[in-house]
Amino acid sequence: MIRWLTRPADYAAVWHDMQAFTAARARHTPDQVWLCEHAPVYTLGQAGKPEHLLNPGDIPVVMCDRGGQVTYHGPGQVVAYALFDLRRAGLFVREYVRLLEDAAIGTLADFGVADACRQPGAPGVYVPRGPGGELAKIAALGIKIRNGYAYHGVALNVDMDLAPFLGINPCGYAGLATVDMAACGARCDLERVGQRLAERLLAALPEPDGVTR
Repeated sequence: MIRWLTRPADYAAVWHDMQAFTAARARHTPDQVWLCEHAPVYTLGQAGKPEHLLNPGDIPVVMCDRGGQVTYHGPGQVVAYALFDLRRAGLFVREYVRLLEDAAIGTLADFGVADACRQPGAPGVYVPRGPGGELAKIAALGIKIRNGYAYHGVALNVDMDLAPFLGINPCGYAGLATVDMAACGARCDLERVGQRLAERLLAALPEPDGVTR
């Protein structure tokens, strides 16, 4: 099931709704992908280090329960929250992270960004930028697993103001460049990108018996 949330979506409200959905899940609860575009916000993962917040300015900071360090969400970025039963799907965490990355890489390729890739030891999706082929981050991952159920997900930069990323060490990496699809020559409608990303995420899950998506 794919669900678009009202935009711009308040980060804290969506996070608490994900927690409530996850707590209420039962064996046959269908998996869902929630799609949204957030109002500007920095989020700090549960092991996040405040020193990676360099200059947040007027942008609010929310400490949450996902993994990872600090990232930015804002207009022009589509966030896909994957509410998946990993035990039912037979997925371990490493496999699940790869599934999220594969869905983002495939979505980028669908819209003409064919050189997206992984970076060993640094979850997320990257594209080469600049004369030396330096990698810039185009999609960030953050997940939480509770009783075998996953929530949070993947944020893909579509066409956004990237300046707020300068106020942090993105994902805890000093000097890490960020980029969006528009800067890669792919100016696309955010809803189309989000829908394709959600479809790829759901299609990657094994089809469980007795569960409708």
